[in-house]
Amino acid sequence: MHKDKAISEYLLNLESKEGKSTNSIKAYSHDLKLYQNYLSKKEIDNIEDVDRTIINSFIAEINGKYAKSTLSRIKTAIRSFHSFLSFRYDIANPAINLQTSRAEKKLPVYCTIAEIERMIDVLPSDDEGFLAKCVIETIYGLGLRVSECCNLKTNQLDLRLKNAKILGKGNKERIVPIPERTVSILKEYMATLRPKWQKKPTNVLFLNKFGKPIYPRYVEKIIKKCAFNAEIDKNLSPHKLRHSYATHLLEAGSDLRTIQELLGHSDISTTEIYTHVSKKHLQEKYLQSHPLANYNIGGHNNENK
Repeated sequence: MHKDKAISEYLLNLESKEGKSTNSIKAYSHDLKLYQNYLSKKEIDNIEDVDRTIINSFIAEINGKYAKSTLSRIKTAIRSFHSFLSFRYDIANPAINLQTSRAEKKLPVYCTIAEIERMIDVLPSDDEGFLAKCVIETIYGLGLRVSECCNLKTNQLDLRLKNAKILGKGNKERIVPIPERTVSILKEYMATLRPKWQKKPTNVLFLNKFGKPIYPRYVEKIIKKCAFNAEIDKNLSPHKLRHSYATHLLEAGSDLRTIQELLGHSDISTTEIYTHVSKKHLQEKYLQSHPLANYNIGGHNNENK
């Protein structure tokens, strides 16, 4: 099989069968293009002519040119690609022993509850300020990805039962509760601003002043402007509000499995990053709850001494 045809077929499978996100497919396409160009340079057209030595020489050539996380992703793409071909066409898999180093996970940046309140407080009281408030409350209150917020439809909300049906990555559906305060804000928005800005029939929830659906870049600008005006010295983005949602749930005592379901993570290991809850918070909880927390073992504070 020609390598170009094999790569095209694999990428098509990622989209149609595995339901990978657009960003994931772009990343895999970029990584396999590097691999494809290397094979062309070595005058290898038939994918079955690739062996472990060729793959190792490619990895050696790009080693040092990319960050460790990118290199790990490239290896994963190659291994997944050859695994797909091996399964579908019953051919040898030269990447079966290709080791991928686990990329170091960075702790997520998140806001404190006070910082989120400050961001909302600095919003202007005009229509655009109210839309921004609704968007921030919805992303943080429901723990949404920015794409999920922008694509949210009115028929996905049940404000009476206070829950929303969210369509996540790979068209995976999940039900998330809507906080009481967010319910009130959304009711007001749907009764006042949305009808005012709606130009034609649509069930998209959030519309701008031109009657068009909001988009991720628009939301990102809103959040960065709010953070600047609230004097929050953090590189905030819509996804950081999602981090904040998960972190605050964990700090309040929610278990990881519940947070996994609410966030729509397919793998619990993705959710485990939120176990970075500060030592200070844990210490405070300990001091409040453990009967021996304030007992001096040396006996200096022992009243029965």
